[in-house]
Amino acid sequence: MTAPGEGYVERGGSWRPAWVAGGFAALCVVLELVLPGPDLPLFAWAALAVVVVISTSGSLAGRRLFTVRVEGAGDGSTLSVGRERVALTEVDADHLRALESGVDAGAPVLGGAWSIPKGSTGLPLKLADGRTVLVPTRDPDALRAALLTAKGTLEP
Repeated sequence: MTAPGEGYVERGGSWRPAWVAGGFAALCVVLELVLPGPDLPLFAWAALAVVVVISTSGSLAGRRLFTVRVEGAGDGSTLSVGRERVALTEVDADHLRALESGVDAGAPVLGGAWSIPKGSTGLPLKLADGRTVLVPTRDPDALRAALLTAKGTLEP
């Protein structure tokens, strides 16, 4: 999840669906060239191309919208989910430290999503202005530790 020297990074999506669809398309092309007999109809090739484009755009959207990053240390550190950024100086460290688990129902999700993506849980963050926002993550304990470390409170 974390690349060396980058802080905490949790990718929001996988390229696996795009690779599977592309591999199936390549297999169809090879079989079309190798096997004798009638060619595959044009609408079948068009449908296959649509499947490849949809799976690739879905993978790209997931990676852009739901990638969670904790960058920097001290006062200049930020949390970003997709295009949204929150300075860690706005995050209530006491609330984060006391947090056991659970999702604050009705709180907005960072990254602009309507709800928490499938396979993720929401880590509630209480901000300095009193609002609570949810950070979609697959590993809330690791994200909480990274947030506390970047904020300067070293004990999670």
